[in-house]
Amino acid sequence: MNEQNRRFFDPKAWRIVLFDQRGCGRSRPFAETGSNTTADLVGDIERIRKRLGIKQWALFGGSWGSTLSLVYAQAHPERVSGLILRGIFLARPIDLDWFYYTAAPQAFAEHYADFLAPVAPERQRDLVNAYHELLNDDDAEVHGNAAKSWATWEARCSTLRPDESLLRQFGDDKMAVPMARLETHYFVNHCFLDENQILENVRSIAHLPAHIVQGRYDMVCPPGAAFELHSAWPCSHLQWVDDAGHAATEPGITNALIEASDALAACLEGEK
Repeated sequence: MNEQNRRFFDPKAWRIVLFDQRGCGRSRPFAETGSNTTADLVGDIERIRKRLGIKQWALFGGSWGSTLSLVYAQAHPERVSGLILRGIFLARPIDLDWFYYTAAPQAFAEHYADFLAPVAPERQRDLVNAYHELLNDDDAEVHGNAAKSWATWEARCSTLRPDESLLRQFGDDKMAVPMARLETHYFVNHCFLDENQILENVRSIAHLPAHIVQGRYDMVCPPGAAFELHSAWPCSHLQWVDDAGHAATEPGITNALIEASDALAACLEGEK
């Protein structure tokens, strides 16, 4: 949980609930992949809602958080008042190919060479599975180095301009190990979703208001996915940020998310 995420919301308008998903942050066991599926996470979110006595809430998520928000909303549409989503990840093979095999490797070719380095040449056409094996190696040095390489690749591709603070954050073992291990766990299992599950089920949340914020030059999640989602969702608003990539910390995306938060609060207040 990054408590900086509170800053996207006016505390006078919102009750802000942040949580760490299984295996991340302050959740225990650390970096654990057992009993860790998309359905488990959706169940956890619903348990949190019930425990806090919240009848209905708005969802806020970026990247994998956008995936999880969409899947939860489609499972429990009656419990959702609206959504704010950033850096859309629809969890399809084409979305993974964008980042690990096609677009991002072309845009960040020298960094991609570093990302390939820990993997034997004959395994480089199957990077996700190769890294998954390295990240679950019993040798702490092996899985630690693999985690830093995996997380550094993502940090380097996440912003339009290089961000050293993001590189340091992603390179820390407390973030790199759970991030890399859990991402590969989900990716080798197709995120525990059918191939086009999210778009095929948009109709179940078509009535909900949604603000989609997407960096025009996002190299982590294909910008076209945001447009596809918006096109299938009549009540959604898509805000392109023309001077940004993927990260929520980029000024244009930060500003757009704050504007979306204020707009959704006003919309929901107007419905009362």
